[in-house]
Amino acid sequence: MQLTCYMTSSEPPRIIPAPAERAWMSRSNNSFAYRCLPLNIANAHGWLILNPTPFIAVWNGGMGLDAVTVQSMRKDSPMLAESHFGEGVLTFSVNGLFRTEPGYDLLVTGPVNEPKDGICPLTGIVETDWAPFTFTMNWKFTRKQTPVAFERDEPFCMIFPVLRGMVESAEPEFRMLEKELEIAATYRAWADGRRDFNRDLKVSGSTAQKTKWQKDYFRGDSRFGSGPDDHRTKLRPKPFTGP
Repeated sequence: MQLTCYMTSSEPPRIIPAPAERAWMSRSNNSFAYRCLPLNIANAHGWLILNPTPFIAVWNGGMGLDAVTVQSMRKDSPMLAESHFGEGVLTFSVNGLFRTEPGYDLLVTGPVNEPKDGICPLTGIVETDWAPFTFTMNWKFTRKQTPVAFERDEPFCMIFPVLRGMVESAEPEFRMLEKELEIAATYRAWADGRRDFNRDLKVSGSTAQKTKWQKDYFRGDSRFGSGPDDHRTKLRPKPFTGP
């Protein structure tokens, strides 16, 4: 699928493939957070737009445009952030018009699994296969009178395409597990093994302690069944090319 960014200013957006790494995950004990494959895949599931100019923003608790102040740390560099909507929202321009192929939207959010103290990213889905409009990336303050800094090259936006209509085409339903004998048997075998493994983690010298964590899902292959041929342990989005 083709994803195009038409540059709308002399300062093109700085876009990179999203990495799997997150600072807080790297700081976790023995980097254990990276053992969660769903986190790793989500971290790299798209592209990041980087902030070009370091700044500090503060919200005074009001709802007007003047309730958010933004102070640049470099006067000689253009800034993408401003108070545009009020309501305690910090708004970033993206300096690009994005276009997807027919039938695909663009999900716009903050860097996934990257908490930021005092402010929270707002998520939008944009019909980028037809709209001649750009969009903004917005963050809502969660605490007043608390300075929030965005550093140079810090990602402020994450984007990735989604197939339009997929959610509405889903047919959600509940089923009794006991009526699906094979699924029930494999689930119970996994649940029993998980319970025993967690119990043995507390036993000094146990196999569980030496193994440290179960890798069934990570490998996509276990005694409970094999995963699909396209099971992924890494994502590698391609970089944007061109001028």
